Amino acid sequence: MDTHKSILAIVLSFCILLGYQYLFVKPEVEQEQPVTEKTVEVQQPNISVQEPQPQSVPAGIVSADQPAEFVQPAILPGQEGKDIVVNTGAFTAVITETGGGVKSYKLNRFNETADADSERKELVSTESFTELPLYFSWGVDPSRAQIPLFTSDKETLKVDGGESQTLTMTAQLSSGLQVTRRLVFNPVSYLFDMSIDIYNSSETPLQGSPYMSLTNLPFGSAAQRYLFNGPAALIDGKLEEIKPGDLEEASKTLKGNITWAAFEGTYFMTGVIPEKSEGISLKLSAEGEKVRTLLIGAEDIIPAKGHLQYNYQVYFGPKKMADLIEAGHDLERVVNFGWFDKLAKPALFLLNFFYGYVGNYGISIILVTILIKLLFWPIAQKGLKSMKNMQKIQPKMAKLKEKYKNDKTRLNEEMMILYKTYKVNPVGGCLPMVLQIPVFFALYKVLLQAIELRHAPFMLWITDLSAPDRLMIGLDIPYLGGIPVLTLLMGASMFLQQKMTPTPVDKTQAKIMMFLPVIFTFMFLNFASGLVLYWFINNLLSIVQQHIINKQAAAA
Repeated sequence: MDTHKSILAIVLSFCILLGYQYLFVKPEVEQEQPVTEKTVEVQQPNISVQEPQPQSVPAGIVSADQPAEFVQPAILPGQEGKDIVVNTGAFTAVITETGGGVKSYKLNRFNETADADSERKELVSTESFTELPLYFSWGVDPSRAQIPLFTSDKETLKVDGGESQTLTMTAQLSSGLQVTRRLVFNPVSYLFDMSIDIYNSSETPLQGSPYMSLTNLPFGSAAQRYLFNGPAALIDGKLEEIKPGDLEEASKTLKGNITWAAFEGTYFMTGVIPEKSEGISLKLSAEGEKVRTLLIGAEDIIPAKGHLQYNYQVYFGPKKMADLIEAGHDLERVVNFGWFDKLAKPALFLLNFFYGYVGNYGISIILVTILIKLLFWPIAQKGLKSMKNMQKIQPKMAKLKEKYKNDKTRLNEEMMILYKTYKVNPVGGCLPMVLQIPVFFALYKVLLQAIELRHAPFMLWITDLSAPDRLMIGLDIPYLGGIPVLTLLMGASMFLQQKMTPTPVDKTQAKIMMFLPVIFTFMFLNFASGLVLYWFINNLLSIVQQHIINKQAAAA
């Protein structure tokens, strides 16, 4: 086996993996299409995908469903309810009395951009009353339900003490039902409680199901759309993430033990946690970029002059592991690093561990890089030595290839004798690289997705480790805007590392290997500066290690 060919194959595979995401995975641009109601089959274990079927109503019990020809009464100007402002240490929300949904939800600790005068991060971008998050209806799909007009017991709510506070809203529907919503807010948490009481004032029992809806548009900018943005749910203990594009032609209904349902972006999420996870179905639909998530509870019967209560918990906030773990209900499962999740979670823990001491995520990245390099140092040392030894016997291998070019069997036998004589392992150079690739990709995913790096400054011109590295010089450089100093340093360090590494005898291979730093530099131009910083520091450590190997080889 030719070691350099193996290394070249691994490096080129690495380039393809990164290059594909960088060059070909574009932001999703959805075409608006009408949502149809037809059955869709999805190959997912333990989850049935089907549209809910109408059930017969027992004698003496009336279905609460609206007739098909129901027309939503128009809400005239001046008839809308008030907007209730809720301010806690974690967020500032606006809850409208018209429909009871969340009209605005701004995170007090996060801004839209890294600019000092930037607005707080907004998680609600829909406007229609029936499309506001946490819109609730009973017995009928929210799109066909009468919009309730609530009366609140408070006009504003400031939760800044040590105790939780409650907002109570009551509405009377034309059907005779009375709806009471109670929202309990904590002074510091993104998690809050929501209970909804449905009172039946008639003499007839009513049958229906509770509908809790989330309607969302993507949180992030178009530049973040190549990462997952869409509905997610924890069903039967398994994380399900559904691409919005799969919902364009038809809605989907998922059934199972639903712990929570959410809409997530790269850094933020809005999620609902039902008190009872059994007997719930999750209906998903999309229109363009707008995604509708509908939690439909099991059918209930409200006795005459009786009532039912439905309880939920709500988490609107950052996808930060500490906050999600504190909220409970396995919400931290929404932080998903894909194939490398088992390696990425420890890497994220290390990143936050070092940050707790140094207070700078850039320095944390450097420390994590050094730690990982030290862990792999012995393996990399053997690999580099093996490559150096392979370089020494390259002339002998070339002679054997020339001598036995028409006899592959004899060539392989002679090469094995050569390896044994000089105690060279032909795969010794590429095996360490293979072992390190999963670790790199795990850290790559962490640095690309971790909210900890969002707007996190490092030093000098690097003020956001989640954004590309640019040094602004007062001149707008085409395509780049500013000078990618750190990226250029990374490319230069990779070139120096390549010059110090044993080169293949094959001139074509040698030229390709020397051209790789240029390819990587262009690929990394728009990557997060935190990722570029990791790669640059890793290159510097590899240069030091290669220098030690070369010095030892010269002294031998």
